[in-house]
Amino acid sequence: MTLLPTFIAPARFSDPVAALAQVTEIYDSSVQHLRQAMQRFVSGDDMAGHVRAFYPLVRIHTDTVSRTSAPETARLSFGFVAGAGRFETTLTRPDLYYNYYLEQFNLLMQNHAVELEVGTSSQPIPVHFSFAEQDHLEGNMSAQRRVRMRDIFDLPDLAAMDDGIANGTYQARAGDAQPLALFTAPRVDYSLHRLRHYTGTGPEHFQNFVLFTNYQFYVDEFVVFGRTAMANAGSEYVAFVEPGNIVTRRIGLPALSTDPLGKELPRMPQMPAYHLVRADGAGITMVNIGVGPSNAKNITDHIAVLRPHAWIMLGHCAGLRNTQRLGDYVLAHGYVREDHVLDEELPLWVPIPPLAEIQVALEQAVADVTQIKGAALKSIMRTGTVASTDNRNWELLPDNQPQRRFSQSRAVALDMESATIAANGFRFRVPYGTLLCVSDKPLHGEIKLPGMADHFYRERVDQHLRIGIRALELLRAQGVDQLHSRKLRSFTEVAFQ
Repeated sequence: MTLLPTFIAPARFSDPVAALAQVTEIYDSSVQHLRQAMQRFVSGDDMAGHVRAFYPLVRIHTDTVSRTSAPETARLSFGFVAGAGRFETTLTRPDLYYNYYLEQFNLLMQNHAVELEVGTSSQPIPVHFSFAEQDHLEGNMSAQRRVRMRDIFDLPDLAAMDDGIANGTYQARAGDAQPLALFTAPRVDYSLHRLRHYTGTGPEHFQNFVLFTNYQFYVDEFVVFGRTAMANAGSEYVAFVEPGNIVTRRIGLPALSTDPLGKELPRMPQMPAYHLVRADGAGITMVNIGVGPSNAKNITDHIAVLRPHAWIMLGHCAGLRNTQRLGDYVLAHGYVREDHVLDEELPLWVPIPPLAEIQVALEQAVADVTQIKGAALKSIMRTGTVASTDNRNWELLPDNQPQRRFSQSRAVALDMESATIAANGFRFRVPYGTLLCVSDKPLHGEIKLPGMADHFYRERVDQHLRIGIRALELLRAQGVDQLHSRKLRSFTEVAFQ
């Protein structure tokens, strides 16, 4: 026997708010059913059968390729399906994605003049994904009891979580609906749980603009920047969140009921995240990804499900040109991908184009912060190709083969993460950019020595960070609709942004 929650009949809606309310009702009922059953199981109840609940889904039917877009939405690169047919996706965490889902629902109805069908899918919710943020019920069970749990509850099924839709390799079977979104609900839930593990903060704190760095020095400066903003009653930011979900509210604002749940971690997570929060979610998140393309791919795989408006890499690089000086900036307009971590998902023959809006914002931010304008800006910043490698000691390889390839590519700088972050941005339709700072020149005998490094970090890290923050502020001010470029979307694209 299968123990199911109370059935909620599928329904059609011409009001996106009502449709989202139905999604919430189905999801909340399903999750509550699983939580209550899990509590009984932990307390010793052997249950009377298999416990199961399902994700909600949203579906549309359209019989035409034409659209009825309003002028203000016609220029968007998302919000519409590629042709006639049946399209659907499973949904999760309507509390977290409420505004996002509402926007997608509105656009679908505006573009296609269709009703939204909301119902219960056939995709089970893994019991682990039903736990609340502070729930750790399975930790109270014996090893034998945890094994028994596999017979009672649905566990995460990797077959339902692959990235075939995002990779462009998914093929619907005859009679199946086409996808509406890049990610299925189980894939989203999986990443939400991974984000807690890797960053030490809950997904609800992540903001729509993200900075990645490969050095702790940048995080130290970001913490100073965030705490300073919280001491300013006129700041546009309302909270600063640190690993452990430690929340500092802007001076004069009351604490929320969830704030005391945060606590200092006994050890830092692998890729700690810090969040400068705006009330509209358009603040800035900074993540220290550490060193290497594996980390870069891992964290962007998971942050992508939050559908950010942009992510930018700020880090150090090796300058490859003799004319460069330590402390010069490099604005990437192309990438040589020798990181290898995305070769299976995104073949090397796929170009990773520069995005004009990001490039312009980064260049303007450099000018704004350094107060160097026009042609003189070239004295401190070079635009060119950045090579990323998975071999930290590439310069020690025999026969100078890496140097030859980098020279042939016209690369001006080399690091280990930027191409990965840009490529995953392209893959997941997240606008991306890279601004690096030259910290050594190994091909020209300038390697980092302790004294040089200390001086360099004091001189450049604060300025570099302020440039990154300024670029994101410029992008936010110009309107995020311009960011989601058609360059990032295929000709058989899903509707959801």
